[in-house]
Amino acid sequence: MEEDELVLQERLPFAPWLDARARKLPGIMPLERPVWLTIDEAYKGQLKLKEKLLKHRFDEVHAVSTSAMPAARELLDVVVSELSKISGFEVGDRFVIRPDGARVDCLKEQPLVTLSKLVQEDFVILEKQDDEHVITGALLCFPASWTLSQKFLKPLVAVHQPVESYDTNIAKRVQRLFDGIKVGRPIWRANALHYHDPALFQPRLEEAPRQRPKGRAKYLRSERQTLVRLPKTNTVVFAIHTCLVRYENLTQEQKNGLLCFQIDEVGI
Repeated sequence: MEEDELVLQERLPFAPWLDARARKLPGIMPLERPVWLTIDEAYKGQLKLKEKLLKHRFDEVHAVSTSAMPAARELLDVVVSELSKISGFEVGDRFVIRPDGARVDCLKEQPLVTLSKLVQEDFVILEKQDDEHVITGALLCFPASWTLSQKFLKPLVAVHQPVESYDTNIAKRVQRLFDGIKVGRPIWRANALHYHDPALFQPRLEEAPRQRPKGRAKYLRSERQTLVRLPKTNTVVFAIHTCLVRYENLTQEQKNGLLCFQIDEVGI
């Protein structure tokens, strides 16, 4: 991995293994803060890496169906509205000035690409088709061992096919959660995954699953996953904020918790 691709956070803001609600699948919690986007110290580095991935690996990190375009455009509007509430952003009529001074024109021809220039989150658009939600659009620059092309246009059960803990009971509970998401009331969860490799872009095929590290991993990767329902299209959006920290940068409480609960990995 090239040196300029090493993008780390200095700390882990939320340790899911220390919260009983997060340890039990699916670990969904109501969002208790007014803004569902997260801006942290890795902002500039993650956006720089997104720009590089979109330039050189566009088809691997971006996919959107015709049916998902209205939702993608609405998502851009919703995110820009959220940014107006965050200190450091200047939101104009058709542009946003980021905290680092960069101006981003809010172009809707490729709304997910525009979003990649504004926030750290990856986004997955899920439309209800028959009885299940299906991935019909995504900006996925930081996949944690899955590949967008294999999941695109597939329903939730098929998306989680190789995950052993995603059984029939969990699948039904997750679908009920998706159906119950209300406009203006996002929900969220977080996972914790151990990696020796600090690369944020880690796609893997279903037939070549990641082998969990033996012994203590060098890095802990945690995704803050927020589910939001868009008010106009009524579409569900899965927003993923990836945090990657060195094990040594965990607090003593976080390290003790891993030992106390004998945690291998949390969530899926």
